[in-house]
Amino acid sequence: MFERLNTPDEAYHYKLGAALNMERTVLKILDANISEAQDEQVAALFREHREESEQHVTNLEEVFRMLGWEVDDSPCPAIDGIQAEGKANAKKTDNTLVDNVLLQGAVETEHHEIAVYENLIINARAMGHEDVVAALQRNLQSEQATLEKVRQAEERVAAVTPQHPAGSQNESMVDRVKSTLSS
Repeated sequence: MFERLNTPDEAYHYKLGAALNMERTVLKILDANISEAQDEQVAALFREHREESEQHVTNLEEVFRMLGWEVDDSPCPAIDGIQAEGKANAKKTDNTLVDNVLLQGAVETEHHEIAVYENLIINARAMGHEDVVAALQRNLQSEQATLEKVRQAEERVAAVTPQHPAGSQNESMVDRVKSTLSS
């Protein structure tokens, strides 16, 4: 839509569109996470956040209307990168570790979403759009609550995931060689 951003309104419109694109991409990420999750509690957490993200999309579309702007979605390369990294990590991860990897990606995604909403809120407030601030604040609070739930889930999953301390495989190989040599 914009080749160059020349006014605060144009810059804000562009960033708001990028946020909408971000949320729509998060819906796709969550769909993939739901299908890849091994633990039902992890899948349920992703399903719950998917419902919340659908509301985030609705809230962003409402912000466009509040501002009298046409709804559009601008590129959001950051979320595209997060999505690509998550897909790559999930593909190369053993099933016993996939929930942990999915939750790590979710923490990273939540931090990005929180930063986006914080920036949108700061600028809406500076532009005197308190109604927009209130709508965006709902999304921000939801993202912050989700981050806490995802952190708790990651801690739970990490605690039950088999851990292999650094070097333990090498040490067991050395012990086996020593045992073979001493026989």
